[in-house]
Parts: sequence; C-alpha cells; structure tokens
Amino acid sequence: MTDHAWPWPAGAATGIGSLPGTDIAEAQRIVLGELPAFPHLPELPARGPGADLIGRTGGLLVDLPVELYAGRWRIAPRPGRDLRRARDLLERDLDQLAEQAEEYAGPVKVQAAGPFTLAAALELPIGGKLLRDPGAVRDLTGSLAEGLRGHVEAVRRRLPRASVVLQLDEPSLPAVLVGRVPTESGFGTHRAVETEVARTLLRTVIDAAGTPTVVHCCAPDVPLELIRTAGAVGVALDLGLVTDLDPLGEAIDAGLGLLAAAAPTLPPSAGRAPTSAEVADRVRQLWDRLGFPRRQLAEQVVVTPACGLAGATPQYARAVLAACRDAGRRLSEE
Repeated sequence: MTDHAWPWPAGAATGIGSLPGTDIAEAQRIVLGELPAFPHLPELPARGPGADLIGRTGGLLVDLPVELYAGRWRIAPRPGRDLRRARDLLERDLDQLAEQAEEYAGPVKVQAAGPFTLAAALELPIGGKLLRDPGAVRDLTGSLAEGLRGHVEAVRRRLPRASVVLQLDEPSLPAVLVGRVPTESGFGTHRAVETEVARTLLRTVIDAAGTPTVVHCCAPDVPLELIRTAGAVGVALDLGLVTDLDPLGEAIDAGLGLLAAAAPTLPPSAGRAPTSAEVADRVRQLWDRLGFPRRQLAEQVVVTPACGLAGATPQYARAVLAACRDAGRRLSEE
C-alpha cells in the first residue's frame, strides 16, 4: 500500500456515537476526557424523539421537513414542532461542544445517518418507506448532501482549529443492496438498489460534505468495495461480524482506513468492561491474520466500541471508551 495521510493520529480511538443518559454537558466531558486524540459529538437518544439517529439526521435535511406520526418519522408537508425539537437539540449539542472544546486542535467526528438507512426508515406522506420510490431517494440524497455540507461548516465555525471527520451510519445498506428491507405490511420486501446507483448516491453525499468521511455499518456483509470507491476514507465495522477476511484485506490494501469495533457495547457475563490489553489483542489478532505489517496498524486503524453505547450504564460506557483509548496507545507503541 502507498503512503497515506490519515485524518486521525496514530494510535487513535473514538466512539461510534451514542452514549447513555440525557445530560449533553456530561456526555461531552466524558468523550473529551476519555478520547482526547479523536473525540466525537455524542448522541443521547434517551432524550427522546429528535435525539434518535433518524430524527437527528432528519433535522439536517434541506427543504424536506420531517415529522413523527404513529411513532415513525415521515416526510411532512411543512416544518413543525418535531423538526424544531430535533434541530434545537442538535444546536444545543454543538454549542456545548464549542464551549468545552473551544481550543481543541485535532480531529473531531460527527455522525449522521447515510442516505440508504434514512430512506429505509423514513416514510412517505402517503405511507410506505421512502425507499420504494427511486425518485424520492434521489431527492432525499440531494437534501441530505446539502444539509451535511452545512452541518460540517457549522462545526468548523465553532471549532476553527479542529478538523472535521464525518461518519455516515449505514446499518441498512447491505439489506438495501440485496432487497431485504421489508415493506410496510411485512409480507414483501423492497426492490434491491443496484450497486452502481448506490455508489453514485453515496458519493454524492460524501463529495458534498467536503470533509474526510467514514461509513459505519454494524451488519454482516459490509459492501467494502462500494464504500471505498464511493470516496470514503474509512469503514467502521464490528470485528465480531467479519467472517470473510479477503474483502477486508483487499480494501485495506487499497487504502481504506479501518475503525475497528473491538469492545462489546454491553457487559459480558463476567460483568466487567474489557481491559485495554484484551481490546488491543483482538485488533492485533485480526491484523496479523490479514498479513499486514504491525507498523501500519496504528496509523490505519482506529479502535472503537462495537457500536453505540446508549444501552450501557454510564460506568460501563466510560470504562469501554477508556479501554479503547488505552488499546490504541498500546498498538502505537509496538
């Protein structure tokens, strides 16, 4: 692999996104304290509608308002209180980030749902998932692209010395590509989206954001080649779901960074968080099986929890982030 400038420092660790609780000030303090080299903007879904992944991202859409209806997010005829709530929560979070990290000068990560996970979750005003309408998916992608461009710029204004990394959460992407997303009735599935169409739309969002972008997919069969050729600098995936090493090895060799999810989001039966040595061993063992040199590991790989930590206790969440941080340091010293 040729030399590559990664948007994170060697031996870095970061979080995937969500944390437990409802206090954004405390959540931001935890992130900045435990992940000083590569912090992220925490998400607190326990605050309710508008703080969840779909509602939060829906608040970023341009000229495409969303609302809650029967517990599900859908496209709305006009902006309403649900949209205002989602935007107010995010604005409050960004203000808190600016207050606590005003002088921060390294990379900082923000997260949003990708276009296909959003299309598989949002509903049309007439009912049914937006995914069923290819034209609507294109419109959604354009709206999301414009919204994320503005979101990245807003973070840059608040943290002028930092560099922004965008994470697109795409847990539904594999199902979208093979036609496994169920229809509203549950008796059928939506037609598969062609790989080339998916690549083009994903690239539209990545290019518009104008900042290094990683794609997070906590599902089996992550489409690594599609993600890489769409312009992402990295992929975030759960090491426990990797069954075929060849595609991952090829993607890494071609220059894709890896956010390696190596720590469980909930306590194992032993009831304790993993140690940094255990987390580092898990990453190291995978890397050795792939056959890449150890010196490359700390530069190309970022250590993370397996997914968001919203379902964990505050104590466990903090311990897992600390274990990931120290595991990254261990790997950088080898």
